[in-house]
Amino acid sequence: MTPTGSLDASVLIATFNRAALLDETLAFLATMRTAPGRTWEVLIADNNSTDDTRAVVERHQQTFPVRLRYLFEPKQGRSSALNAAIAAAHGRVLAFTDDDVRVADGWLDAAHEALTTGDTRIGYAGGPVRPIWGAEPPAWLDLTRGDLWGTIAIQDHGSAELGYEVAGKVPHGANMAVRREVCERVGGFRADLGRANGRFVLGQEVPEWLLRVRQAGFAGMYVPRMEVHHHVPASRLTKTYFRRWWIGKGVSRAMLERMQPIT
Repeated sequence: MTPTGSLDASVLIATFNRAALLDETLAFLATMRTAPGRTWEVLIADNNSTDDTRAVVERHQQTFPVRLRYLFEPKQGRSSALNAAIAAAHGRVLAFTDDDVRVADGWLDAAHEALTTGDTRIGYAGGPVRPIWGAEPPAWLDLTRGDLWGTIAIQDHGSAELGYEVAGKVPHGANMAVRREVCERVGGFRADLGRANGRFVLGQEVPEWLLRVRQAGFAGMYVPRMEVHHHVPASRLTKTYFRRWWIGKGVSRAMLERMQPIT
């Protein structure tokens, strides 16, 4: 049995019925260049998928360059799936990404270095989430407005490192890493705030978790080299989708602000 904390890093992915996209994500992880001697693993937390998710993971396991582990989490919701992966992970750094992402070369190294060198107060890190457009962005979508980025899961805070607290920003859940000790100190994500099939698009589990992280004395760093590319399907480039997403955010934000008025 591999003991907890025996690896440099664990990559954690929650997934639900996205076997084809997960297939691509795993292919990019398999070919990602890492520093010589870097020890890491990948954990896939299958959250009740009814498609070929397990078969995709098992096929990649045959040739994957590091240990690729499959977990099944029956409690529906992204937060529950990620919490199961956190509990099972062996890495000292936990790197979160999504099942529809292409990681860039050096992504995991950048995350690991940000959290294991320099300021010991840095407990979490994030980086750019660049779009893979499924259709031409509509004219009404102003991509210079950072307040709209979350709707289509992209993020870009520039080419220089910056402190999230200083800038008043938070990382995106599709590209975030944390030192294991932070999770051990503050716990995992709240399941009542995370996304779940058939519910509003709730998305405040990361900001709520970061409230606890900051209250515990940790800070975060935006790392430009920690880059991923994220699919933005045509179905999300509609006013109908934007309205539904913002209604969902309003519901979950109201829940969050009842817990903590200052966010």
